Amino acid sequence: YAGPFVRVDGTLVAYRKWGAHGTPVVLVSGFIEPSWVWNDVGRILGRTHRVYALDLPPFGYSERRGPYTIAHWTQLVEGFETALGIERPLLVGHSLGAAVVVSAAVQSPRRTRGIVLLDGDALPGGGRPGFLTDLLVPPWYTSAYRLVTGSDWIFRRGLRSAWGSGPPPFTDAFVDAWQRPFRVSGTAAAFRSMLGDGVQGVSTGTLARVAVPRLVVWGGEDHVDSVAAGRRTAAVLHSRFVEIPRAGHLSMLAAPAAVATAIDSRAG
Repeated sequence: YAGPFVRVDGTLVAYRKWGAHGTPVVLVSGFIEPSWVWNDVGRILGRTHRVYALDLPPFGYSERRGPYTIAHWTQLVEGFETALGIERPLLVGHSLGAAVVVSAAVQSPRRTRGIVLLDGDALPGGGRPGFLTDLLVPPWYTSAYRLVTGSDWIFRRGLRSAWGSGPPPFTDAFVDAWQRPFRVSGTAAAFRSMLGDGVQGVSTGTLARVAVPRLVVWGGEDHVDSVAAGRRTAAVLHSRFVEIPRAGHLSMLAAPAAVATAIDSRAG
């Protein structure tokens, strides 16, 4: 990845940017998701907003430097905002990233314009973090890691299950774009460390403490984190719930225009 990068608290963080004017929006990806998954949504929002998407380590192309916890990811997001001079952004968290933006909103509400939870209920164990989790466990971790991250068939199957009913663009280049970050130095060891903590999230009590404007958006055919889970989180947050028809867990890829419209409604 040619960049851009920014150093945040000693970690080299990869990110992408769209737009030059308007209110800032920071997009936080989920489990195994590199920031390029926001390309279409970012381009649409970038017409009227300054949009940033960062790679949370050990995903994408950011430096593999832990700990890989909600608390540390929250610090990285806030440090990222400071490093780039981003003031009071709307934070959008997909899947695992939903817990990070909730944590940031509760920890530093004055820094946050609002939050959008996309296909993530923010709770620990509330949704499976990714199709690799069951395979990347001891005692055969190293062999499993090499097999899974190098298999086009496994990636295609996993992506298909997270897509929804629309036609998926699973070209060789598309699949390779998912696989390539797993070749970054230190990734295997980082995943071993991260998976030891299980499926991370925040408590229901933390959700109830969110005081900034919020919105929950969900793919109507999400089978990774169920629509019912999304509605429960929206109820705890006292938030409006937007369902995206025909989209699965990867709603930003399957229905970028609809997702961008929902985010824009909260961005102001």
